[in-house]
Amino acid sequence: MNQEHLELLRGKLHGMLQDLEDEVSTTVNGMRNDGGAFPDPADRARLESDRNLTLRIRDRERKLRNKIEEALARIDDGTFGICEVCEEKIEFARLEARPVTTFCINCKAEQELDEEKRQLG
Repeated sequence: MNQEHLELLRGKLHGMLQDLEDEVSTTVNGMRNDGGAFPDPADRARLESDRNLTLRIRDRERKLRNKIEEALARIDDGTFGICEVCEEKIEFARLEARPVTTFCINCKAEQELDEEKRQLG
């Protein structure tokens, strides 16, 4: 992979981080401003349910943030774009679609098949 591709993906990863930061700010401000003083138990239950869903989403985003930071570190140390299973280069199109990936398409497909077999068996 050439330097231009790496810089393009680095920019994409930084953009993803910025989007996550914006979402966190929106969530924090929303939770501060929604009041939560609903006299109706059904309204309070809906608010709690919505908050729980939002927090689960933010937890998934936290995990994505870690993956993004790891991908940026791999760019810096020169291991970005190398499959962690077969150690072959990951195609640029795959990295462009999912820049945090650590598996080539073949190894990822094999991993998903193994997971499916475990779930069925």
